[in-house]
Amino acid sequence: MIRLLLAAALSFSITALGTRILIDVLTRQKIGQPIREDGPQGHLIKAGTPTMGGLAIVGGAASGYVLSDVIAGGTFTRAGLIVMATICAAAAVGFMDDWLKVSRERNLGLNKKAKIAGLLLVAGGFAIALPALTTVHYQISFTRVGSPGISIGLVGWMLWAILIIIGTTNGTNLADGLDGLAAGSGIFSFLAYAVIGFWIFRQAEDPIRDIYDVPHALDLAVVALAMVGALTGFLWFNAAPAEIFMGDTGSLAIGAGLAGLALATNTHLLLPIIGGLYVAETVSVMLQVGYYKLTKGKRLFRMAPIHHHFEILGWKETKVIIRFWLICGALTALGLGLFYADWVRTVDLIG
Repeated sequence: MIRLLLAAALSFSITALGTRILIDVLTRQKIGQPIREDGPQGHLIKAGTPTMGGLAIVGGAASGYVLSDVIAGGTFTRAGLIVMATICAAAAVGFMDDWLKVSRERNLGLNKKAKIAGLLLVAGGFAIALPALTTVHYQISFTRVGSPGISIGLVGWMLWAILIIIGTTNGTNLADGLDGLAAGSGIFSFLAYAVIGFWIFRQAEDPIRDIYDVPHALDLAVVALAMVGALTGFLWFNAAPAEIFMGDTGSLAIGAGLAGLALATNTHLLLPIIGGLYVAETVSVMLQVGYYKLTKGKRLFRMAPIHHHFEILGWKETKVIIRFWLICGALTALGLGLFYADWVRTVDLIG
């Protein structure tokens, strides 16, 4: 418990300090975010706002994770280190995209093929490392191993893992379009995995109640809380009106972290519920593109991703953000409720 609290507190403090320093440095160097001209007109005033704040998020989370172990005398696990390394690697891909945008002074970073290639490399590394270095059940799972327990073999699991990481990073990237939206929703999602990891850890103390078979659960909870602390420290400056944006550096790191935690805790199919906001953002873009092609130029939404649709309808940016946070909180509660209900049902059957 001490290590969990330390990870959150240290990550928050380091990220908050790092973000403040980053804002000052980027402002002095006149490094700011270009704004797409075809977006909501109210966003044009945000041009020049410092970006790449994800550097502070990832740096704070990694530091909090490491320092909490050193101070509290915990134990690093391979699974925890792999998830944290995946977060950092995805952030590196995002940083390259952000740097190209600010250096070119245009809202064009890596092209789609280069970005996907970078994320495939990150996802592939995770898909190879986790089975090779830890105990992995080659199943598609909902809340635990055996639920529903669809075996897909090693190769199938690796492809499944890559698909989840690519899909989740894309969803969190699309959600990063309003001040504080991605950071605030990410806090809810990582809190869910902190609770899941700690709950699994506690059940391991009783062989009868341990239905999860995740020996590294506590360390995964530490990773999740380190990200919660880091995102909270960043949100202090990123809340509307934002003093800094996280950029792809932060949004891709969030997606990779959530996907990694879902795969490591065998809660693959629970992730689309906990991260339902990211699913909605992705689906809105897919529907918009598909409808545009089918109708030869007509639009289903005023603008996609869907948070921009509500802005153009006349909602204030803060109203969209807060309502989307509330939706994310409700989905988090639903996901945790399903997770707990499955445990109660299964333990009752065993007992």
